[in-house]
Amino acid sequence: MSRLEILKASLAKKEALVDAKIGNHFETVASANGQPINDKRNGASTMRQWERQNDSIRAAVAGVEVTKAAIEKEENKIAGCEIVKDSLPASILEALKNGAITQWRRHPETFFIVGVEKGRFVWKDGELWHRYAKEIPTDGEKDIFYALYKKLVDEINAQKGE
Repeated sequence: MSRLEILKASLAKKEALVDAKIGNHFETVASANGQPINDKRNGASTMRQWERQNDSIRAAVAGVEVTKAAIEKEENKIAGCEIVKDSLPASILEALKNGAITQWRRHPETFFIVGVEKGRFVWKDGELWHRYAKEIPTDGEKDIFYALYKKLVDEINAQKGE
């Protein structure tokens, strides 16, 4: 399940909670029928109860707004990734499609090699650059990283005609 799907499910739950709280509040107010407010003993406690319910509704609505903002932010990140994908060479797009690499949404020009800790490279100005390759912990992971990196560089160079 993607982050966007999780956020949309959370938004649906929060909106249902707001609706339930509003419904509960209206039921409580309707059941009072104006009488407790005129009562000298319980009028203040009824008003405090209604105020607590209003505070709870306001907090729930604020949570809905935060989730809506997070959904918008995530959609913008996805759109940014799609813009970068338009400028990628076919070999990197194929590796993304196969699941050999993943794209970082925060910096869409950065890609991670799946299964390799700190195995990442950057597509910048029409060239492929590796990052943190010296910090890859094991030799097996280094072999995987350099094999895929070399393959991508060779395919990109072949496409350029070099």
